[in-house]
Amino acid sequence: MKETLTFRQAINHALSDEMAADENVFVFGLDVPDHKRIFGSTAGLLEKFGPKRCFGTPLSEDAMTGVALGAAISGLRPVHTHIRVDFMILAMNQIVNMVANAHYLTAGQLKVPLVIRAVIGRGWGQGAQHSKSLQSVFAHIPGLKVVMPSSPQDAYGLLRSSIRDDNPVIFLEHRWLYDASGEVELETKIPLGRAKIHREGKDVTIVSTSWMNVEAMKAAEILAKRKVSLEVVDARTIYPLDGETIIQSVKKTGRCIVADYDWIFCGFSAEVAAQVSKACFGKLKNPVERIGFAHTPCPTTRPLENVFYPSAVTIIRTIEKMLGLEETDLSGETFYSWEEKFKGPF
Repeated sequence: MKETLTFRQAINHALSDEMAADENVFVFGLDVPDHKRIFGSTAGLLEKFGPKRCFGTPLSEDAMTGVALGAAISGLRPVHTHIRVDFMILAMNQIVNMVANAHYLTAGQLKVPLVIRAVIGRGWGQGAQHSKSLQSVFAHIPGLKVVMPSSPQDAYGLLRSSIRDDNPVIFLEHRWLYDASGEVELETKIPLGRAKIHREGKDVTIVSTSWMNVEAMKAAEILAKRKVSLEVVDARTIYPLDGETIIQSVKKTGRCIVADYDWIFCGFSAEVAAQVSKACFGKLKNPVERIGFAHTPCPTTRPLENVFYPSAVTIIRTIEKMLGLEETDLSGETFYSWEEKFKGPF
């Protein structure tokens, strides 16, 4: 069955479907049952499943993550929400030392079926303490899986698979994606560790994460008018990484740009660049290029945010330099549309 859903509705539908399918699944975290329900993504869950399976928590990230771990190793399947990924920094001891290691330290006797949801990305005036992504940090830790959906279908299918996984999964949702709308095939569970080709092309491969897929698709649309063909590959899961799909794409195009929604230095883009450079050494027509955040804390004002965060324009200018093209006149193009619906932090 197919339905047209927004990203927030797809998350909500996946949570509801998994809670209905398995009574061991429960959703909790700061402000989960409040009046705004985490951008609307937990709407109706309290009313449908009751306060024992959908509830709020004290403002104590470390302690509540410990509760999530205890529940998971006891046979439950918690979905723990931290709202902003920045808040997860306060729970890093639990996540890195306890959650990620539990299966290994018990020689496989303990399973940790825990999903930790967190919101990433820009809004208006979020500032340096509320704008991080951190996927590279989590992917660096053995024992953690890291998921970054960029469409309603992927949000639905990947979340259902994450909840059913017996390993801890960090599930990162960009706040500007919540109003994205698309057709969702319900009951579809997307396996973790598989990239998705959003658009096939022959000139340049763009490997994108999260919101950067939206920017990459816009860049592809504009450059197609100049007969430049981009292949847009959505990593979808940072770990496990589908290196095979990425490498096969680069071998076809001979060029690669990694557009990551994070800082560049020591990040996901560096890992992809290293793998591509090694596997495609004889096929590359240009060095691998990396696009990401400037190496500075995020500024607060919108004009400075527009400089800090890469965009479709950044991708277009990078490709023009790579291909030796003159700059495209972008004065008639419209950037940022439905994402302007973002009205506040919750």
